[in-house]
Amino acid sequence: MAARKGRPAVGSSLGSARGSSFGTGATGNGATTPGADRAGSGGRAGGRGRASRPVPDFTRPALAPGLIAAIVLLACVAFLDAPAFVAVRWGVTVLALIILVFALRGRAWWALVVTAAIAVCWNPLVTVPIPGQVWAALQIVAAALFVVMGLAVKVPRTTETPAAR
Repeated sequence: MAARKGRPAVGSSLGSARGSSFGTGATGNGATTPGADRAGSGGRAGGRGRASRPVPDFTRPALAPGLIAAIVLLACVAFLDAPAFVAVRWGVTVLALIILVFALRGRAWWALVVTAAIAVCWNPLVTVPIPGQVWAALQIVAAALFVVMGLAVKVPRTTETPAAR
């Protein structure tokens, strides 16, 4: 195969064998192409990529639901007196229960208590009578707690495969 300008041939492993990464502009003879300083390597150095980075022993599965719940809480402060707030209550309650499960798996007992309290307060079926201004303040506090829980709840990775039923 013919080599392309400034890059190894298509399908060859010369780019990683010489320590260069595809798209960084490094050639086999040490010269660089005009676009060598562009961010084309995706943050990878030396052509190693994700495979060479160590895998952490934990995941943060509560981060996405926590951020979504915080966005919903902050965006819907204006809906406190509107009938649409029932939908907000459902969403926050469901997201709190999802984080509750992750906190249980990660053995973050403080987050378990906090998410249970949020799920009870925002429960749309049995409403807790809280005045409007206090409720607005609780929306902001709960949003901050959701972000903190999303960052703090760590679930350990398991290396064994789950048993087949």
